[in-house]
Amino acid sequence: MKTEVHEKLELFTANVQAVRREFTWHDTLVKKLAVLLYTLDNKPIDCDAIRNCHSLMKSNTGVFSSFRGNMALCIATMLSLRENPADLFARTLTVYEKLKSLKFHASDYLVVAAYEIASQAEPKEYDQVVSRARAFYEGMKSKGFFRTGQDDYIFSAMLGLSGINVKIGTESIENLYQRFRSEFWSGNSVQMLAQILVLSGECEIAISRILTIRDAMKAQKIHLDRVYTLPSLGVLALLPVDINVLVEDVNNAQAFLGVQKGFGSFSISKQAMLLFVSAIVAAVYTEEIECGLLAASASTSIASIIIAQQAAIITAASAAAAASAAATSG
Repeated sequence: MKTEVHEKLELFTANVQAVRREFTWHDTLVKKLAVLLYTLDNKPIDCDAIRNCHSLMKSNTGVFSSFRGNMALCIATMLSLRENPADLFARTLTVYEKLKSLKFHASDYLVVAAYEIASQAEPKEYDQVVSRARAFYEGMKSKGFFRTGQDDYIFSAMLGLSGINVKIGTESIENLYQRFRSEFWSGNSVQMLAQILVLSGECEIAISRILTIRDAMKAQKIHLDRVYTLPSLGVLALLPVDINVLVEDVNNAQAFLGVQKGFGSFSISKQAMLLFVSAIVAAVYTEEIECGLLAASASTSIASIIIAQQAAIITAASAAAAASAAATSG
């Protein structure tokens, strides 16, 4: 295993242990996402800073606000990593209202989408980005009405932030969806995979690698082609790294985490484990891109995609878990 991957895994597990008895009211996957965000920033988790940002959010929103939903801890964590969280949260609320004014519905997904725009665009750009996000969403909805929904809000925002032409971008997403739909069975995950490839600007490079990486992973009994992990396959395909090296790192990283406290088979599913493992491996090589292997803009794009993809998947998984629990209790 690459030394840097091992070091980041050790930080991740240390951070997980640090929050074991913290934030007990939050979903386990969301807690691990909070841990991952600090790990990707190469920092030990600061629970006090996260609590302060969570309190900031509560004091500025109503009881039934989506900012108090499943992803509240995620947003508080991202805010805690910034220099001026109060200002950024105020701007996030502004963007959130702008998104709702264009008929995006209140949800955990919209909360994350608003944060992405507020943190990556200048205030004078908000109206344009929000308008572009709506255009991308409507474009995807027109081509795939039943598979496009609130779970597409986050990547609609990311596409809105990009310089991609709306018509060309939505057509490319649809073409990639049609190209891969026979290879992978989950329509929503295939759509997110297509969004990631278009957003990266490296479609042709990644397309030729996705199936090869999938097959190489499967040969090692690593299934990245499932509902929650398929987008991770797309992220790995974007990296200018030998496929055998990626497979080895993911395999060894999975084995390392599997014997750590809090990562046994009774604590986390294999797919959730792979979700975090693939993000850590991808982040390590993205940091190398920052050091000069590729342009800094490519590094920024991949880093943003990793965070957006993790947030989108964990939001979906948490929502599904909550719905299942409600059905069982009912």
